[in-house]
Amino acid sequence: MNRRNWIGTVLLLALVVSTGIGLVAWKYESIQESVAASANQPEPMESIAVAVAREMDHRQTTTSIGTVLALRSVMLKNELAGTVREVRLTPGQTVESGALLVALDVSVEEADLKAQEAQASLAKTVLHRRQNLNQELATTQEEVDRARADLDIAQAQIARTRAIIAKKTIRAPFRARVGIADVHPGQYLDEGTLLTTLQGVGEAVHVDFTVAQQVAAGLRDGETVEVFAAGEAPAIRANILALDARVDPTTRNAMVRARVDDARHMLAPGASVRVRVPVGLSRKAVAIPVSALRKGPGGDQVFVIAPDQDHKTRAHVRKVESGTMVGDQVVIHAGLDVGETIAASGSFKLREGVLVAIAPEPSSQEQGHAQTVSKD
Repeated sequence: MNRRNWIGTVLLLALVVSTGIGLVAWKYESIQESVAASANQPEPMESIAVAVAREMDHRQTTTSIGTVLALRSVMLKNELAGTVREVRLTPGQTVESGALLVALDVSVEEADLKAQEAQASLAKTVLHRRQNLNQELATTQEEVDRARADLDIAQAQIARTRAIIAKKTIRAPFRARVGIADVHPGQYLDEGTLLTTLQGVGEAVHVDFTVAQQVAAGLRDGETVEVFAAGEAPAIRANILALDARVDPTTRNAMVRARVDDARHMLAPGASVRVRVPVGLSRKAVAIPVSALRKGPGGDQVFVIAPDQDHKTRAHVRKVESGTMVGDQVVIHAGLDVGETIAASGSFKLREGVLVAIAPEPSSQEQGHAQTVSKD
């Protein structure tokens, strides 16, 4: 009985071992078939468009916040007290030079003026009479001089009264846009009351901004800066007009004034703008399309396209140090040489060592046909 159990156990073990050996052999054969099939499959390939890193003249820039100032801007106030007789202040309206804005009551001055004109006329008549008598030796020279002095005094009083009337008739000193006003007929105005503000229009504007003293030391009159208004407005060119003669001892910044002459880009006085200021001298730099630059946790990188030992074109990751954007180009300060080929479009799907196919650039005829189709 024990002999039979031993024989059964041996047979069972033999069966298990033979089954395991069969499974191992089958698995090994399957793996070999998979390896052979994989070896016969083509290597994955990504299609991309490429660009060549080019050399460009680049000058570093810094950004400052500036304030727009009108060339001529005044706070309109009355020099003399009086009651408002007429108001022609419309906020936002453009007025011409010499236009009447506010007229104060001058009825008393006009009455004084008539009396003074009559007095001057009498003094003039007396003077002529004295002069005629003096020629006939019927009066003294002293009487003639006194008559002439009386006429001069009367004319001076007339000039004074007319000056008062002119000061109570407030006119625009130049072509300007009227600000907010709160003046009404019948209102009594004390001397020096603020009536409104006037901002010159149809002229250039100034932009004042501050830069660090090191930056200011490299700026010169006539240099160009770029001014950016709020929103996505394009850059406005401005020329540096003057640099302040002193540096602020607290901030160590210097004030710079630039002038915008383009009448198509008139900025509202008082508006805040960004100013892009050049720093240092222009130098050679490497420029690539913005689409070629990839940003990641490890820093900026590009994919350099180069052939391998088998003359197959592959992509290789290259870390770079990027700078400012110039249009649709980005400046590379380190990590890339002029003339190297990089992936410009489709770089998002690349990885280290992947095989790539360079897509041909569309011809000018194809581009024109595409534009025609899009327009249709």
